[in-house]
Amino acid sequence: MVVLKTNPKTYRKLISKQFDRDFASAIEIVEVPMPEPAAHQLLIQNKFAGINSGFDTILCQGKVPYLNLTPPFDLGVEAVGEVVAVGAEVRDFQLGDAVVTTARGGGYREYQVIDANLVIKVRAATPEVLTLMPTGISALVALEQVGEMRSNEVVLVTAAAGGTGHLAVQLAKLAGNHVIGTCGDDRKAELLKRLGCDRVINYRIENLDRVLKTEYPNGVNLVFDCVGKQVFDTCVDNLAMRGRLIVVGYIAEYGKSVEEITQPRIYHQLFWKAASVRGFLMPLYQEYAAAARDRLLDSFYSGKLQVAVDPTQFNGIESISTAVKYLLNGHNCGKVVVRF
Repeated sequence: MVVLKTNPKTYRKLISKQFDRDFASAIEIVEVPMPEPAAHQLLIQNKFAGINSGFDTILCQGKVPYLNLTPPFDLGVEAVGEVVAVGAEVRDFQLGDAVVTTARGGGYREYQVIDANLVIKVRAATPEVLTLMPTGISALVALEQVGEMRSNEVVLVTAAAGGTGHLAVQLAKLAGNHVIGTCGDDRKAELLKRLGCDRVINYRIENLDRVLKTEYPNGVNLVFDCVGKQVFDTCVDNLAMRGRLIVVGYIAEYGKSVEEITQPRIYHQLFWKAASVRGFLMPLYQEYAAAARDRLLDSFYSGKLQVAVDPTQFNGIESISTAVKYLLNGHNCGKVVVRF
């Protein structure tokens, strides 16, 4: 028997109705019947969902290589909410439990049905906890497993005041490193200073390449790059001997035509320093996710890790397109979330 409290007969969700270069043109809000969970499933009422504008945009363009989707398909990934129905054979959850889910298609919707073994129980359904999963998990796994982060190194985080970047800054500091963070305005710079960033570079005021060459003549040991384009080029040029650059994203090109570059091949810069550029994609590192999640939650609950949620209010399914554009344009300071 399913334990079920009174829920609406229908709910709304966001789908990609077609592939389109523009996210807003690709999407549609649909109203669908409320499902009943099977024996091993939970029905969750989503309270908050995380906005991932880069992934959302390229997904709606049909340009995520490891996914072969045909519209219509569901959108959104991470969500935090409350259990409102429990399958007959589920033993570890009960009505009212606060939970986080990170299943593709489970985020941009008011309710979702999901297998209980894919759900993480948390203390409260807050956007702060939501920010740690999968955003914080990605930052930690990228730094440690791909970037081989050590202590006493110079670490550079681009888009450092963003949802992923502000956590990467703190994780690098907790590991005992000197951390440089780039951002684009004073509000973001103040956040980075509060989080312990050793050198904040506002790229609208200072020249990134000039600062690095002047203040860090021995180069940067580890770069966590979310931006791409000219920022990527500058970071490669300023890698230290045996430096590592992690490509975590390239938000400067999301939703735009791919820039074609004519210049010497990158090995001319890497070879003589024994440096490397490494791509990071969380779905290919899932074996590290559970341990990273537990460490992040422990650090957050113990006060070692601060979470920044952008204060701008986005309410309801209707606001998701605006939130995606807001993040894509670089206006955010911390993680952007939508409230249902």
